Amino acid sequence: MTNGATAKDVYLSIENLWKAFGDFLALKDISLDIIDGEFVCFLGPSGCGKTTLLRAIAGLDLQTRGTVTQGGKDISNLPPSERDFGIVFQSYALFPNLTIEKNVAFGLENTGRSKSEIKTRVADLLELVGLPDQGSKYPAQLSGGQQQRIALARAIATHPGLLLLDEPLSALDAKVRVHLRHEIKELQRKLSVTTVMVTHDQEEALALADRIVVMKDGRIVQVGTPTEIYREPANLFVADFIGEMNQIPATSAGPNALNIGGATMTCRTHGFQENAPLVAAIRPEDIIPLGDGDAATETTENAFAVSMHEMEFLGSFWRCRLASERFADRELIADFSINAVRRLEITKGGTLNIELPASRLMAFAQDGE
Repeated sequence: MTNGATAKDVYLSIENLWKAFGDFLALKDISLDIIDGEFVCFLGPSGCGKTTLLRAIAGLDLQTRGTVTQGGKDISNLPPSERDFGIVFQSYALFPNLTIEKNVAFGLENTGRSKSEIKTRVADLLELVGLPDQGSKYPAQLSGGQQQRIALARAIATHPGLLLLDEPLSALDAKVRVHLRHEIKELQRKLSVTTVMVTHDQEEALALADRIVVMKDGRIVQVGTPTEIYREPANLFVADFIGEMNQIPATSAGPNALNIGGATMTCRTHGFQENAPLVAAIRPEDIIPLGDGDAATETTENAFAVSMHEMEFLGSFWRCRLASERFADRELIADFSINAVRRLEITKGGTLNIELPASRLMAFAQDGE
């Protein structure tokens, strides 16, 4: 159980799930509990097993071994038609020869509802997804974003207990994708439906999920809230995959110290033996620029001088590339606010002092595990 949840709170439980395609193991001993009403994102690079896991939950690709329990019922060997879920695919999968109304009504027609009930439900769903006047049109007459909304409406038409989303936004352009992800989150909150979404887009997962499941090579690497995944990565793979991360060769100099380029720096407590080869890691936004009046490098922990090689203006901040003798031929990437750049008069080709806060300087094994 997670986040103080009890067995009563768990809606979907996956235990010791394996999936083999011939000699290839796509999923390796996956166990995960998903809370009722939770929005969970499966995140990872291509081939990590996230879509295979989603398809196993849906019964589209039965697991080789292991169990899937939904709402207290073992559904491990049930066909998709006997499972309680709605699903939205990347390709929308709308019927091109049916009107929007008939697409949305498709799953309702064998539920015993009367025609008037179905018509009312379809109208309510179209209103819910913001397309109340589009029912008589055909899918080809709608934009990609509108088609995806219709696919969502169809998926939730029968009030499923579980909503499965397989990279539903990846076919859309960036602006539409950002807009629609907010709508999906609002819709999920309004319906309180347990939702599992597959994505390879880190920003999408951070914005949408209550919890993120990071996967690699068929295994779960870390499960946590977006803040936990971003700020407390379990290993170098997670740290590098989620957002930007500086990586600097280092060796252990004690339980909370690193030797970087011949200088000892304080870092977050780690469990590595002294002199073990490591990777020091810090996010660009955690690097602090120091002005002349802030503190001298001699008295500020982990402070030293750097030269400014490049500055790239990215609207709300400057992305800077910093060089120092202690990093040899590597450069540090730092994100400085517009106000800091203006206040400290930071310019390309100049020098400045920076601080690597000990609380944000992390140490990882070089193999990423």
